Amino acid sequence: MAQHLRCYVYPAWERRALGAIKPGDVQSWVTSLTTTHGLAASTSRTVFNTVNAVFRAAVRDRMIPHNPCAEAKLPSLPRKKIVPLAVEQVRTLSREIPARYKGLVLLGAATGLRPGELFGLQLRHVDLLHATVSVEQQIQQTAKHGVYVCPPKTARSHRTVPLPLMAVDAMKAHLRDFPADGPEGWIFTAPQGGPVVYTHFMDGSWRPACAKASIPKGTGPHALRHHYASLLIKHGESVKTVSERLGHTNAAMTLNIYTHL
Repeated sequence: MAQHLRCYVYPAWERRALGAIKPGDVQSWVTSLTTTHGLAASTSRTVFNTVNAVFRAAVRDRMIPHNPCAEAKLPSLPRKKIVPLAVEQVRTLSREIPARYKGLVLLGAATGLRPGELFGLQLRHVDLLHATVSVEQQIQQTAKHGVYVCPPKTARSHRTVPLPLMAVDAMKAHLRDFPADGPEGWIFTAPQGGPVVYTHFMDGSWRPACAKASIPKGTGPHALRHHYASLLIKHGESVKTVSERLGHTNAAMTLNIYTHL
């Protein structure tokens, strides 16, 4: 962020009073980030967001009456098409990953839960009798807070997802080999005990398993979520159903990500 400010913000604005900067000035500057400086659309947006935050703070503190960034048109981001994992890729991955995470791979592919939601599952969230799994929390990891339990991403992320027979069988096998310590016990645990830590899981288990399964480098656990969504779409489920199963904020978000499928 500091480099962005030095290179692209201070040269343009340091001699200007905040109140003297107009929407047209901001728009010209935003355009110059790509046309003059050659920044990628995503980087231009990052630089803009920093400046926008400054102006919002200035409005909040009544230093200026309006935010000149409010209606700026930003460069469009190229839309990446999701290429979901094939069924056989998921099967191979489940065989190559350490045994304690085989059930995690199969459950993720069969429910579309986000990685943090999978890590946050406790025994009380899985109902094998009625073949459902409830999303009530997730585990996140940040540099500031470390590993911690928190609510799901959005209000719509609180949901109950049906389990296909394959997932029920996978969970029975997992809990037989790696029993949970009571209703509050974690379904999936780190080798040393306790909840799964994302960075350790990626470095020690996921990436090596992907390499053995010939899955493209850079593929993350979110690929299991895309796999699930692609199967729902392939078998004719409505956008509303796909959105509800994935816990998206609305159906428009689902269409934006998966319309090409």
